[in-house]
Amino acid sequence: MDTMNLSPDITHHAALDARLVKAVRGIKLLSLASWPAALQAPFLEGMERGNPRLPKVEYPKLDFSEARRELEAVAQAADPAHPLGRYLRESVDSWSVAAQLLECLGTPAVTAHSITLFGTPEAPLPGNGPTTRDAARHFIAIAQDMDRELLAPEEQIPVSATALQLQLQGDLDDFFDARVITVELDPDLIAKAAAGATRIRLRHGAAFSDYDRRQLLQHEALVHSLTALNGREQPLFPSLALSSPRITETQEGLATFAEQITGSIDIERMKRISLRIEAIAMALAGADFIEVYRYFCEAGQHPAESFASAQRVFRGVPTSGGAAFTKDTVYLRGLIAVHTFFRHSLQRDRLQLCRRLFAGKMTLGDVSLFEPLFDGGVLAPPRWLPTWVSRANGLAGTLAFSLFANRIRMDQLTETPI
Repeated sequence: MDTMNLSPDITHHAALDARLVKAVRGIKLLSLASWPAALQAPFLEGMERGNPRLPKVEYPKLDFSEARRELEAVAQAADPAHPLGRYLRESVDSWSVAAQLLECLGTPAVTAHSITLFGTPEAPLPGNGPTTRDAARHFIAIAQDMDRELLAPEEQIPVSATALQLQLQGDLDDFFDARVITVELDPDLIAKAAAGATRIRLRHGAAFSDYDRRQLLQHEALVHSLTALNGREQPLFPSLALSSPRITETQEGLATFAEQITGSIDIERMKRISLRIEAIAMALAGADFIEVYRYFCEAGQHPAESFASAQRVFRGVPTSGGAAFTKDTVYLRGLIAVHTFFRHSLQRDRLQLCRRLFAGKMTLGDVSLFEPLFDGGVLAPPRWLPTWVSRANGLAGTLAFSLFANRIRMDQLTETPI
């Protein structure tokens, strides 16, 4: 890009963006708040012996005061009336809260910062609908009513992490027609999978399902990794490659929507997401780690999976109850918000906005705010798009049906006689 022809306000905010990227380099919220994998085995052994003990997690002592001062300077220099200035100021606020959260790891104070970033289970869904927790209970009830024996035999065959690594690597190499993202096995990972821009890690020794393969491809690779890769292609604003906490709800909502619209999500996946929301509500109400772990076990999860689920709830907070890391409340809210955004874009004949959402990691508000910057060439269009987004006719057909089907009053229908 010819920077000589850029307006002063663009070059000014591009310089501020570069400062922001440098300032937040060490603020790695999820990795610094997560538990070491070594805590799992002793806990599970104690539970099996009938001698349960709360895990004791040692967190690093962190000081981000210098980074927070630089972030504040960036915010002060940004023009709040300019789309990029507004974006930078909101990003600074998000990163500053994340830094404060990390500085008090292991204390109840983490909860307040987490709620500022991610909300609570009681937060209403978009459109002032039911709460996030209400939606979670809805999906849990549906999943419990379904008979697992209805699953096709091939859906019940476990897939090893090694086999999934080979399958997923092949899927990604075919998509990019090159080795752009590497799939690796990680014995120290508590979660079953984690994604970065150029690397996806799978927990060594974990068992996966056929649905897991499709979910990892659509959710982790073709949303989380893809938006990071496209963000790196931005010539002026590299912060769009970063997982700023403020974009978490849109990112997780977009990734879950990708699972849904490609037929890659199953009711058990919806149940897992929903159980985490209910577990966060339990922890905030006083439940300790052992109670939350038992809740996941009673819901049908295996002990190792229950431990992994419970540790997500207690990342960075005391395990004795009354505190929680609330990030997992964003999945359902984000899904509803993204679904609504796509439908509205179709109604207004603006599906281009949906494609631009993949040009980096941004919020739904950002992509609309940035429209003149995309049109003017300041922001680059996404280099890579998932197939379901690039095929506009198919996407429009699915959304058009959804728009019409939502007009049907289910409470007015009578049961069809057999």
